[in-house]
Amino acid sequence: MSRIALIWFGAAVSIAEILTGACLEGLGLRRGLIVIVLGHIIGGILLYLAGMIGVKNKEGAMKSSALSFGRFGSYFFAIMNIIQLVGWQGIMIFDAAYSAEGILGIGTKWWSLIIGVLTVLWIVLGSKSRDKLNVVVMVLLLLLTVVMSFIIFSGIKNGAGIGSGAAEVLSFGQGLELSIAMPLSWIPMIADYTYKAKKPVKTTLSACVTYSVASMWMYIIGLGAAVITHETRIDQIMLKAGFGAAGLYIIVFSCVTTNFIDAFSCNQSTYALVPEGKFSLDSEKKATLKENIKLNLPGIIDTVIGTVCAMMFPMENITEFLYFIGSIFAPMISVQIADNFILRHNKEDRRVDMTASLAWIVGFIVYRILMKTDMVFGNTLPDMAITVVVTIVFRKVSELINTYSPQRVQNAN
Repeated sequence: MSRIALIWFGAAVSIAEILTGACLEGLGLRRGLIVIVLGHIIGGILLYLAGMIGVKNKEGAMKSSALSFGRFGSYFFAIMNIIQLVGWQGIMIFDAAYSAEGILGIGTKWWSLIIGVLTVLWIVLGSKSRDKLNVVVMVLLLLLTVVMSFIIFSGIKNGAGIGSGAAEVLSFGQGLELSIAMPLSWIPMIADYTYKAKKPVKTTLSACVTYSVASMWMYIIGLGAAVITHETRIDQIMLKAGFGAAGLYIIVFSCVTTNFIDAFSCNQSTYALVPEGKFSLDSEKKATLKENIKLNLPGIIDTVIGTVCAMMFPMENITEFLYFIGSIFAPMISVQIADNFILRHNKEDRRVDMTASLAWIVGFIVYRILMKTDMVFGNTLPDMAITVVVTIVFRKVSELINTYSPQRVQNAN
């Protein structure tokens, strides 16, 4: 497994993914499994296409969006990505702190602070040291997750089959939407890791496949825990499985490794807002500790804000947050797919591409409308299909207007 694929395995092994899988309990085990597999196939394909756009343009995710939306248009999505990253940091730290507290009660605020500090240390560690440590952490996470999976699905540990409360009723479409949402949330980040690789196409594919398979696994653990043991609290699952300290390790370090990806993407999105050459991410391997801190300052600030939010605000329900991400980034990637893979749209140096911006606005509005309708295929796929068609139509109309504009006709004569 390559270094980047290993990083994306760490992104998938997270408490948030397990908890989202547990939210599918209302579908039952069979339908839940179908939704998880189908949603991750769809989400994985979208993730791969997003990564390939970055590879094609030899730029990170947010800078690549300038191809479709113009320079200032890409700034908007960079800012939206920074906002979602702060939200994810807070949600991940809150969930991990809440779960860790159930195993070792020292206070959720203290756990939030500990996880936040560990994440900052992981960020400034330097890539050479971090890569070596990451291998050890990932291997242990893999082994412990295999054991936890076996225990949950064997149903042989204490308390199996004991739970409280009825599952929330979900439709197939709602479940599919929750399954697509996680891969979709990584779309603004995937190219940040893969576009500079020596073999970018192969690296992008391996990263997307690794993430999608591992994410499916985490969802299935959450679904299995909820359906078979009727337990959705990760700390209780691990205590019943007899994990103890090992459970703490999974909770804390799965959060740290995932949050590192968010912090790195925050760096990239922030650098997309500043003049070219202001920062150099390639210098990290040679950087001193002081230079590493300076280089990763946006990600450190992102982590600090997320930690404070986790300590101050309740963040149990992330459904609305996932829908917010979908409504922003599903239309964005739809416009980019149409431009890059269908229209072969040529990059133009303009501040704002109004054609793409109008297509995105239509896609955003359609997504919010579809949220109120229960469709068997969810609302992401129909919205993306509509946005792709709208983008193609708008581009063709724009070309006709430009072709027959009075100024161009006069110049031709």
